[in-house]
Amino acid sequence: MNEKAALITGAASGIGLALSRDLAKQGYTILLTDANLSAASNAAEQLQAEGYKAEAHKLDVTSDADIADLIGTVESRGYDLPLLINNAGIQYVSNLEDFPVDRWRLINNVLLVGPAMLTRAVLPLMRRQNFGRIINVGSIHALVASKHKSAYVAAKHGLLGFSKVVALETADQDITINTICPSYVKTPLVEMQIANQAKENGISEEDVINKIMLEPMPKKSFIEMDELVGALNYLASAAARNMTGHELVLDGGWTVK
Repeated sequence: MNEKAALITGAASGIGLALSRDLAKQGYTILLTDANLSAASNAAEQLQAEGYKAEAHKLDVTSDADIADLIGTVESRGYDLPLLINNAGIQYVSNLEDFPVDRWRLINNVLLVGPAMLTRAVLPLMRRQNFGRIINVGSIHALVASKHKSAYVAAKHGLLGFSKVVALETADQDITINTICPSYVKTPLVEMQIANQAKENGISEEDVINKIMLEPMPKKSFIEMDELVGALNYLASAAARNMTGHELVLDGGWTVK
């Protein structure tokens, strides 16, 4: 049997690295990708030092050349690729009138166009295997909106629509695509949002946490990494073979009200 690999984008830190570590424990060779090769290499070295198989690859998900190079590497090494995790993300907080146009476009390219093009490149490999699990790391903002996040909310909503179409197009094989939609997870990206929202709204960072981020959640808590790992493991399993084109929502009750 060929070596089983998992491809994770934005894997150098935060959610991507946590998911990578869990999959490495399960025996996957981790194709740990990030736009910053140095950061990806540092993360891969961490996993290697823990005794796991991990490779660092530069992948800017907005670059057709980077995507083609990575898929070429996967094919040349003869890996099976049963698992793709679209996790790479960026954020920018601003009201629409002041939102830099290039930043608005970049967010949509990273969060929506990139996953679409990478999924397009991976699907022929999964079809040859007659097995694939494509898991998008989405957001509560794929379901609801918040002020000052027009680009992010638009991209995450679009990701759900894209996934529904791919679910229909891959229904003839044991291939699924689903999106994990957590409310706030304490990652470096969210830490930066806290500071930016405090500035944008003229309030303290503590008020951003309590009055903006956690206020809509009846459970009043950030989502933890073990919750995301549990969701990933279900969606990647054979037991989830008939769950496709859906969202797995971890929101502390936000959207039930």
